[in-house]
Amino acid sequence: MIISKHLSNIFDGCFYFCLLSLVSCSSILIDPNEKKTPKKQNRVLDIGYSELKHESINFQNDRQKSLTNSTFKIAAVGDIMLGTNYPYNHLPDKDIVDLLEDVKPILTQADISFGNLEGVLLDKGEPAKQCADLKRCYVFRSPVSYAKQLKDAGFTMLSLANNHARDFGEEGRLSTMTALDEQGILHSGVVNNFATLTLKDSSFAMVAFAPFVGANDMLDLPLAGEVVKNLSTQYDVVMVSMHGGAEGIDMTRLPFATEYFYNEDRGDVVQFARTMVDNGADLVLGHGPHVPRAMELYKDRLIAYSLGNFATYYGISVKGQRGLAPLLELEVSNQGHFISGKIHSFRQNRPNGPQPDDNNCSAKLIQQVSKQDFPESMLHISNDGDIYKLSQSR
Repeated sequence: MIISKHLSNIFDGCFYFCLLSLVSCSSILIDPNEKKTPKKQNRVLDIGYSELKHESINFQNDRQKSLTNSTFKIAAVGDIMLGTNYPYNHLPDKDIVDLLEDVKPILTQADISFGNLEGVLLDKGEPAKQCADLKRCYVFRSPVSYAKQLKDAGFTMLSLANNHARDFGEEGRLSTMTALDEQGILHSGVVNNFATLTLKDSSFAMVAFAPFVGANDMLDLPLAGEVVKNLSTQYDVVMVSMHGGAEGIDMTRLPFATEYFYNEDRGDVVQFARTMVDNGADLVLGHGPHVPRAMELYKDRLIAYSLGNFATYYGISVKGQRGLAPLLELEVSNQGHFISGKIHSFRQNRPNGPQPDDNNCSAKLIQQVSKQDFPESMLHISNDGDIYKLSQSR
C-alpha cells in the first residue's frame, strides 16, 4: 500500500447570453443575497481496490517546455464531447483540430492540458442500455481516431470519471483507454487508476473521482482521502478531478450541501474538494454541472468547482451560460502552491467549436459567483479573467 505526503437562486430571470458581441455581460443578473522530457504513466492504485485488467503505460512526451526551476503551467477545461455517431451521425464536418483551432495555442503551450472527456471512443458497438426513444438518446460514441486529434489539439491529460464513460459498457471504456494510451494521453477515472508524469525534476499525479459505478468513488470520503494522501507522499504535485454536483442552467451557485440530480447523489463538492486538499491535493478541478461555478483558494491551493462545458458539439445543451466555455490557465509551484492564473473566456456557438468571447462572460460569471460563495476568499478574479492572491493585509 502507498502511504502519506508532505503530505437559487442565481440567474433567475435574466441571463442574456453574449451572442456575437451584440450583448455585453452586464446583463447577467445575480441575486446579491444568494525541460526535461516528461515521463508519463497510467498507474494502478494499491489501496484495496480490485485489480485492473489494463496494463500500465509509459509514453514519452514529444513536447519540449520552457520551464523555470519552480513553476509549471496547467491548462484546464470542463466537458469535452466532440460529436456522436450513435444512434445517428452527429459528428462535425471539420476535423477536431480545426474545431478547436482557437484554443489550440493555449493548450499546446501548457505543460499539462486537462479536460473531462464525456462519452467513449469506439468505432462500433451497442450501448450498455438501449434507448427507449432514439430521438432522446443521451449516449455518446465518437470515433477512435478522435484520440489523435485530441492530442494534436493539445490535450495531454483527461478525466474518464463521469456518467458517460460507460455509455457502451466496459467495451467502450476500454476502447477509450486504449485509444488514449496509443496517443500518450494520460487518463484517470476507472477504479484503481491514476496517471503520473515527471516534468523537470518534479513528479505529478492526477486521480479522477465521480459518484458513479466503476469510477474512483467521490462519495466515499475516507477512501478518497486515503487515495490522495497516499499519492501525496510519493508525488510533488497531486491533481484531483471531480465530476460532481447537480446539473442545470440554474446550478451556478454552490449549495454547500449534498446535491442530487434525478434523485441521484452527486456529492457535496465543497466538502469533497476541501477534504482532498486536507489530505494532500494541490489542485482540484471540477466539472459536471454543465455551467461554470465558483473558484476558491483553500490552504493556498486552487479549487475550481466547475469549469462547465467546453467543447460539446452535440447532445449537451449550450444555451445561456451552458454555452460559456472557460479555459483556465494556471501557474503553480513545484510543490503545488497556486501562484497566478487566467480565465480565458470562450463560448460555444454551434456548429463551431469554442470561440473567443470579447465580453469575457466566463470570467465575469466566475468572478461574481466566487464573490458570492466565498466572500472572504483571498482569491481575486478581475473582469478580464486575471487570477491572483490578495495581500493578507487588505
